[in-house]
Amino acid sequence: MRKDARKDAREDPRKDVREQRLHPVTPLRRAWAPIAVLLGWAVHDMDQAQRQLAHLTGATLAIGLGVLVPTAALYGFLTWWFTHFAVTDTELRIRTGLFFRRTAHIRLDRLQAVDITQPLLARIIGVAKLKLDVVGTDKKDELAFLGEGDARALRAELLARAAGFAPESVRDVGEAPARELLRTPPRTLAVALLLTGAPWALLCAALVVPTLLWMATHNLWTVIATAVPMVGAAFTNSAGRYIKEYDWTVGESPDGLRIDHGLLDRVHETVPPGRVQTVRFVQPLLWRRPGWVRVELHVAGSANSVLAPVAPRAHAEDVVARILPGVSVPKTAEFTPVPRRGRWCVPVWWRGYGVAVTDTVFAARQGLLERSIALVPHAKVQSVRLTQGPWERCWRVAALRLDTGANTTVTARLRDAGEAAELLRAQADRSRTGRRDAPPDRWMA
Repeated sequence: MRKDARKDAREDPRKDVREQRLHPVTPLRRAWAPIAVLLGWAVHDMDQAQRQLAHLTGATLAIGLGVLVPTAALYGFLTWWFTHFAVTDTELRIRTGLFFRRTAHIRLDRLQAVDITQPLLARIIGVAKLKLDVVGTDKKDELAFLGEGDARALRAELLARAAGFAPESVRDVGEAPARELLRTPPRTLAVALLLTGAPWALLCAALVVPTLLWMATHNLWTVIATAVPMVGAAFTNSAGRYIKEYDWTVGESPDGLRIDHGLLDRVHETVPPGRVQTVRFVQPLLWRRPGWVRVELHVAGSANSVLAPVAPRAHAEDVVARILPGVSVPKTAEFTPVPRRGRWCVPVWWRGYGVAVTDTVFAARQGLLERSIALVPHAKVQSVRLTQGPWERCWRVAALRLDTGANTTVTARLRDAGEAAELLRAQADRSRTGRRDAPPDRWMA
């Protein structure tokens, strides 16, 4: 019996998997944890921190630093030393924990996306962070940091295994070549952001509101506490978006959709085909003349939310047709408007609502100033609901809500109550048929 057990252990391929450590620069990153805890306490109780600092002498401060710095360095080294990862035929295992051990078993067939992130300092050093989106988890598991070449090789291996390649050939597959589908020039991105109303509205609010507060209170701290968040929001919606979405490139490869972007922090995202649940076209008012749209996507269990920050509508529709084969965006004339009595439920804006159904997708339109069209493939609909409040019941209108696997809901509002009930029954049949005929998510299996 013991000989058989030893033989089984030797034949078990998981026993022969070689565990690896992260890049040696990782301890420098993790050594900041004790210092961050100390700074967090100081920020949380600034009065107490100031009193403690006032009583410190030079000798006491030197002794404290002499203890804190080696302790932080030791903590960083030990957390790095006790972190391992290994790839098997079916899963990625990550073992972490200095005092409390944690082992994550990430099934490769549940991978939604594998991203490579390089903050500015990491790009200078030549390391990268690998992030993994997995079905059913809100938090991303990550490996930080790996050598840039090692991160790309590991991503290629994980995607090849998830795609269904034979285990003995995954290391020879390498990173799949990508064909560029769409690229947003920096100048186009800058002009598009300037034509968006949100940054200008936030900037005006950041100038007007603090001024009014100063005139009313003459309290400098109140003005600063109000102005800083507003200026930060204006920066995030203008220059911050430009930095994040700089040189946005969308490519197509056998292992999925490649999205690369970033001026300071470079991000390389990979979304396997078949995982996209919803696609949304957004067109602000001032983008209509140049014909630009913003394309957003929702992937189950993934943080990926943008397919293209700005692109000509025709090019955007071509890209959507590549990731959702057979899907076409309904034209304006194909949308059924809401009945006129819907204006009593949503004054003025009722004209922006509409719905269209094709053989492949359910499309809902809304908005007058900022138009948006949401597309849901029939196979991705998880549930269909009809909702009707008291006021809507009075005017015989209802809303049809389609829930997808990405925790998003697409709503067709102000539909005639009879039409909504018929759409509910028909959509349930279309979704059932779509799921039955849908190809497997393991796209190369």
